[in-house]
Amino acid sequence: MKTTGAAQTSLLPLASNLQLAVRDDPFWEDYLSPLIESAPLPFSLHLAIFVEPYLQFVLEGKKTIESRFSTRRFAPYDQVEKGDVILLKRSSGPILGICQVAYPWFYQLEPDSWASIQKDFAEALCAQDPEFWKQRESASYATLIRIQHVKSIAPIKYVKRDRRGWVVLQDRAKQLKLNLEVI
Repeated sequence: MKTTGAAQTSLLPLASNLQLAVRDDPFWEDYLSPLIESAPLPFSLHLAIFVEPYLQFVLEGKKTIESRFSTRRFAPYDQVEKGDVILLKRSSGPILGICQVAYPWFYQLEPDSWASIQKDFAEALCAQDPEFWKQRESASYATLIRIQHVKSIAPIKYVKRDRRGWVVLQDRAKQLKLNLEVI
């Protein structure tokens, strides 16, 4: 198999395991096929680390929007796009699911945006408990991600040794955009 670069080559074992894990799902089989082909990726591949009960809420379809709050502009802030793929990994455990980004929102947090997020998204975030918001009150940035095509998969071991809660494993193929502005 021909690959398109060092980063994609290092993802080959993971890509192969993912293909096996989704082999009976026509949507995911087709969507993930660029991972093992020589074609440029039409999506970015992300690894999101989850603690319970939120991972289970996502896998059960109760949690339809994922959130990440931070004091700095860390991934996934402004790095996730519609169509991207998110691998769902249990903290200190295996990858247990996969989903697709339907729509992302990015916020620089101010009192108005905090109120809007809490009012508009608490239910979809499974974040009705005031403690959820209290733990995030020092954040300056928020990324909210509507997810779709959520699928539980057989566990895939993936070693990650740092403390990041979100990792961009592979960026989508960046194409030169022509400026066709008339002079």
